Amino acid sequence: MNSARPYIPRMGERAAARHSFPQNRKTYVKIWWREVDRVLIGLVLALMAIGSVAVAAASPASARRLSTAHADLGDLYFFWLHLRWQALAIAVMLCVSMIPREWARRLSILLGAAMLVALVLVPFIGVEVNGARRWLNLGIGFQPSEFLKPAFAIITAWILSWRIRDPNLPVIYISGALLGLVAAFMMMQPNLGDTILFVGCWLVMVMLAGLPLQRIVWLMGAGVGLLATAYLFYDNARHRIDAFLGGGTAFDQVDLARRTLMAGGWTGTGLWLGTRKMSLPEAHTDYIFSVIGEEFGLLVCGVVVLVYLAIVLRVLIRLVEEDDLFTILAATGLITLFGGQAFINILVNLQLFPSKGMTLPLVSYGGSSTIAQCFTIGLLLAVTRRNPFLTRAKFSLRAAMEKRPVA
Repeated sequence: MNSARPYIPRMGERAAARHSFPQNRKTYVKIWWREVDRVLIGLVLALMAIGSVAVAAASPASARRLSTAHADLGDLYFFWLHLRWQALAIAVMLCVSMIPREWARRLSILLGAAMLVALVLVPFIGVEVNGARRWLNLGIGFQPSEFLKPAFAIITAWILSWRIRDPNLPVIYISGALLGLVAAFMMMQPNLGDTILFVGCWLVMVMLAGLPLQRIVWLMGAGVGLLATAYLFYDNARHRIDAFLGGGTAFDQVDLARRTLMAGGWTGTGLWLGTRKMSLPEAHTDYIFSVIGEEFGLLVCGVVVLVYLAIVLRVLIRLVEEDDLFTILAATGLITLFGGQAFINILVNLQLFPSKGMTLPLVSYGGSSTIAQCFTIGLLLAVTRRNPFLTRAKFSLRAAMEKRPVA
């Protein structure tokens, strides 16, 4: 009787296996490059390049404000740090974009669970910055809500897509319960701005999932009622809204941001020639759009807005021929979070929205925030990957069926 013995490959087979792995990896990269949205990657890299120049312009204002008699940060301190974070973030974006769609969903579920636990810990062991406790320092400082955003969009899309298998499942209520849990933890920090962003993302996704118009109107009315309740009983919301209407330090900051934005006119003062930016409290993060306006002009601000619109429209155009509900919902949720944050930040700099402490995605300086935004784009690229030849064949078959004469 033959005894079971483990198979030990010979030296020649080991060498063949070693040489075949790079070849397989090279083939996989070729397949990824064929399937991924290369136009979207180009737009994102262009936006990050604009962000690098903008941080270089804003870095002196923040570096001099934070320098002390014992520590001179140097005018380009934040610029050099930003370049390092951008390099790491681009690597994260490309790596995440290479994973299969199913793995992206599983990774988002695990990440969402981890970030929910982190949100629970924030009120107790979080680091307070500018009067809000939103950060955790576990060897590396990060803001859990930034990484929860893309995970929330993917998980919500997954829950809403259950309706395909069983139309009787209460997916709206299940996803709404998840939103309520996230919102409760966010308001404990307090973080009203990101809470509004989560709610907006959820509303867009449930509308796309087929929520009746009557319920949409009811939810909007409930949202207005909750905002009024927050104003009456929630100090942070009341202070933000009062500052927006006029008066207080926050109003002075937003008013200064608007004046800085308009100071450069259409063409700007030139790189490092702006003076109003030196008075901005967060020139390299929250108010970097105003720095762009002062030093590069309103025309360049318009170009930045157009790049954001191009990214959003590119994703929506890519979804036109998509027929998988999970992919449509996930991509819509991710681009809503990305575009919504940019929209809010720009409105704040224009003094058209209360200050929210949000960065301008992929443009503002940031460590964890830049990585989180590139992670979001990486997930977006992963879920929208498709074989162009199969898509073309499917489109041709659909066109042929539409032209077939009816018997």
